Amino acid sequence: MSTPKHIASLVSIICMSVAALCASEQAQAADIRVVSSGGFAQAYKNLAPAYELATGDKLLSDWGPSMGKTSNAIPARMARGEEIDVVIMVGDSLDKLMNEGKLVAGSKVVLANSPIACAVKKGNSKPDISTIVGLKNAFLKARKVAYSDSASGEYIKHQLMKKLEIEEQMQGKAAQIPATPVGEIIAQGEADFGCQQRSELLPVQGIEIVGLLPQEVQLQTQFSAAIVKGSKVQAQAQALLNFLAATKNAPVIAETGLEPVAGK
Repeated sequence: MSTPKHIASLVSIICMSVAALCASEQAQAADIRVVSSGGFAQAYKNLAPAYELATGDKLLSDWGPSMGKTSNAIPARMARGEEIDVVIMVGDSLDKLMNEGKLVAGSKVVLANSPIACAVKKGNSKPDISTIVGLKNAFLKARKVAYSDSASGEYIKHQLMKKLEIEEQMQGKAAQIPATPVGEIIAQGEADFGCQQRSELLPVQGIEIVGLLPQEVQLQTQFSAAIVKGSKVQAQAQALLNFLAATKNAPVIAETGLEPVAGK
């Protein structure tokens, strides 16, 4: 006949076994909350189904710029304490969050570099921007020029205009677009010329990419990922980062207009 002490011991063993089983199941599959900026968004969308199929994890995805003042910007989300496990964003902005102690130290992985391209509405004449002179003329002849409020737009606004010596001429007809992709503004006819990271222009319907900025004034934006400090699924989050950075996935990333770092 079992004694109360024996029963208590048995119950304790069962509870420990159930806890271990639950922990094992959690290690095998989890919900991972990911926020990605637009530059890596299409690559992430293309890779996500394969990761979920291979691991059983569910990716709960959202989008927002790496910087700027909009409420969906990744730094703003972090500041108000949104529950996020992984961020994918412009490297410099990620480094800032890392230095502020908001990301897990040492978890950063560099995924890809992204060049800036320019586009027009589909069917419109395409300017030749292969040279500095051609790019300058494209800006000056446009009725309205659009650029983003993230890394590429900040570069265009604060550096490229100066390099092309067209700051004064572009006053009033060059606009920095918050949150909305530049390609959508062009497709809707609200601007007839615009520039953004190539990977953000490619998925947009109704536009045509005319080319990359000339090499002399090109800016490569680095996209990186890291685990958010306090994440309850850090092991699974690390597995996701390893997957995104894997050499075998480089071709998928390259198809979206990015230049993958893996394999180089």
